[in-house]
Amino acid sequence: MVLTSQQVQQFQREGYTAVSNLFPDREIQAMRAELNRFKREGLLRNVATDGDGETHSTAQINLQICPITPQSTFYRAFHFHPKVIEAISQLIGTPFVFYLDQIFLKPGKQGMGTSWHQDNAYFKVDDPTKGTAMWVALHDATLENGTLHVVPGSHAEAFSHGRDPNSDHHIRCQVPEERAVPIELKAGGAAFFNFGTAHSTKANTTDRERAGLALHFLRTDHIPPESKNRNTAHLTGPLATGGGKEYGTQVEGTWEAEVDRLLAGP
Repeated sequence: MVLTSQQVQQFQREGYTAVSNLFPDREIQAMRAELNRFKREGLLRNVATDGDGETHSTAQINLQICPITPQSTFYRAFHFHPKVIEAISQLIGTPFVFYLDQIFLKPGKQGMGTSWHQDNAYFKVDDPTKGTAMWVALHDATLENGTLHVVPGSHAEAFSHGRDPNSDHHIRCQVPEERAVPIELKAGGAAFFNFGTAHSTKANTTDRERAGLALHFLRTDHIPPESKNRNTAHLTGPLATGGGKEYGTQVEGTWEAEVDRLLAGP
């Protein structure tokens, strides 16, 4: 099992858990190589604004690529990673689908955090505990560089969300920050939190960039009716085809080859 019974119980009770050293260094190096390609090709964009929700900031930077899947065969393959499949199965059960992926990159000194929010304010799933985010540290994630923070137990509470004036499209909510806990992880570690768990990241005050990969998964029987045509991929269950139906080619089982390709360089 990828997760211990204590970690699964924490997820069920508090809405989150974290795992150290989930992915080996070679896989993280490949993830960074693909991130560097995104940077070279201008696929990341600054979503931070000057407090009006429109004017993009030059002082504060919050770089995002969302969704990743249309741009990367590498990250399509990552959805089928055996550790990903096992961990998500343990947390929310099966069958489930891949729902969304994105990367946030916070440059050194200028990196702006992402405000408090609950993912279900976007997704509007009838039971937010049937979906989970998986947040992978692509670099060491520390207090100094603005790691992920969560509010334990907040999935049982409803917070009112409004437009975030410091972003060109995000929403935000007010939470009891005295209850918040930071999740510090070495590169390759991962945090999991259900769609109802309030979370945020903070500013990067160090000289080095920090990136976090966020993937979202949802139980198949809880896909909202209005999202039936969403760009999802069935990862387990009778509707799963290894990516063949969704991407027109067999994706499952290609992860190691994708890692080797990226580590070999251009």
